[in-house]
Amino acid sequence: MARTACAQALHPGSVVSHFSAAGLAGLRTWTDSRRRSAPPAAAVWLTRPATTKRNQRRQDIVVRRATLDPADVSRHLWLPVTSAARTVVDLARALPFREAIVTVDDALRSGTSVGDLESVMERQFQWPGIRRARNTIGFGDPRSESVLESIARAVFALAGMPVPILQAQFWDGFSWMPERVDFWWPQFRTIGEADGLAKYDSDSPEERRRRLRRSYRRDQRLSDRAVELVHFGWEDVLDPRSDLIARLRAAFARGSSRPGDPPTWRAPAPHDPAQWLHAA
Repeated sequence: MARTACAQALHPGSVVSHFSAAGLAGLRTWTDSRRRSAPPAAAVWLTRPATTKRNQRRQDIVVRRATLDPADVSRHLWLPVTSAARTVVDLARALPFREAIVTVDDALRSGTSVGDLESVMERQFQWPGIRRARNTIGFGDPRSESVLESIARAVFALAGMPVPILQAQFWDGFSWMPERVDFWWPQFRTIGEADGLAKYDSDSPEERRRRLRRSYRRDQRLSDRAVELVHFGWEDVLDPRSDLIARLRAAFARGSSRPGDPPTWRAPAPHDPAQWLHAA
């Protein structure tokens, strides 16, 4: 915070923006560090009025020139910062789809409205990257609960996979099961689960074993619904040599040939968690 405030004070008229504004707003960001042109996300990012002379990019500070509409500027304590909607659109214009969707999903989940994002995009309708931003924001889904889930959704889309249902629950014949699954392809009776290893971390071997046992029991309850279950982690979505898509397509083929009735499920609607999508 102090570093950001000092940098902003050195550039009169500037507004904290991009990655720095996202950090102050508590929004998730992610960049692929292996990408050759990956931006210095840890730098202080500022936006100055378009009338200033030039952009600046160093490892410790990045200054962008752009029009700043009054509706695009808010305050974090005493610091002028871009609004959540402006921050999301700026990042969605600047970043590849797979990286920008992390912030888009998190902003929607945190309460940034589609209407506010649309308003910013209307003001930027001729700016560089705005078409990419529109496509990314149109793909956004507040039901994505983690960075890994957001990246996986992007990977599935780029591979031409069918769009999955997010956060589905299943009926066990008596009640709705407490388990919510990350990805559900009902037409293929296939579940995808994004598993970061942190979910098994613990200070004691006993607690790790308990967590593993809970995971095994959960998998058994889901498998009892006569579905295919595919687990995957960070390496599976980031490594270009990964066989994740092939594994999912194989599961689709097995699930499609399963006999009997498909399970009954429900899931929250994309932009209204109070509403449910149902299927028998």
